[in-house]
Amino acid sequence: MRETVRSFRVIGIIGLAFALVTSLGAVETARAQAPAGRGGFTATPDPRVQQRTYKFSETNEDMKFALFVSSKVTKDTKAPLIVALHGLGGDGNSLLRGPSLALAEEGGYILVGPMGYNPSGWFGSPVIVMGGRGRGGPGGAPGGAAQAAAGPPPERLAQLSELDVRTVMKMIREEFTVDPQRTYLMGHSMGGAGTLFLGQKYVNEWAAVAAIAPAAFMMQPNSAQILQPMKTAGVPVMIVQGGADTVVPPTNTLAWVESLKSLEMNHKYIEFPQGDHGTVINDGMPQIFEFFKANTRK
Repeated sequence: MRETVRSFRVIGIIGLAFALVTSLGAVETARAQAPAGRGGFTATPDPRVQQRTYKFSETNEDMKFALFVSSKVTKDTKAPLIVALHGLGGDGNSLLRGPSLALAEEGGYILVGPMGYNPSGWFGSPVIVMGGRGRGGPGGAPGGAAQAAAGPPPERLAQLSELDVRTVMKMIREEFTVDPQRTYLMGHSMGGAGTLFLGQKYVNEWAAVAAIAPAAFMMQPNSAQILQPMKTAGVPVMIVQGGADTVVPPTNTLAWVESLKSLEMNHKYIEFPQGDHGTVINDGMPQIFEFFKANTRK
């Protein structure tokens, strides 16, 4: 009976993930094209952000990423680094605008936004596929299903997405004097799922991680198991959620919070009662930077 209940729970969460992913992609794509607002998305990158490209040796493709370097960063001083993972349909610029840039400038941070191989790569976490796969966006989006059919299968896509993040981090560490005790990871929606996944896989690299409205539906049934490596390594976890979010409902996010509590982990949960899937990004950014500043890897 216990196994039957567990099976229904897993099936229900996976079903919810697939039911929500279409609206998730629509929200991300719409905001990526919308004027700047509380959600922080614009059609054009912030002029303070560097638009960079490198040759991804794994596939011999040119890969883009976004980079912001505070004017306080110098070669002679170790600088804190934040890796920012975008939501479905976004790109490296998605979290590199608005409050995050002002806070990064003030705190002397390097802020980098990898593509994660493509707009729907999931950064190593389980890939949710709708309407196709590969380099295209969500099914139904421009360049989605038609292009996606020729792209890599989900498992390979997840590997490439993770490897792109790792490659960008390696390049940043080679170019700048990065403080290994103050290297942080944050992500929104799909990037929030990637944050939880990469957070636990590379626990010795992060001083703290922050997931914003994490679309971690596929990992949710095993949330305690996934969080355990960060518990063991002492990596603090912050989760930010909008109470009015219909794309990633609070009930899903609270399941992760309950696991954080049950494991007695160093964590912080902030919920904005009126916040939706987009507004929660800028609303939560000051608290995320405060959380990062308060935590240094020992």
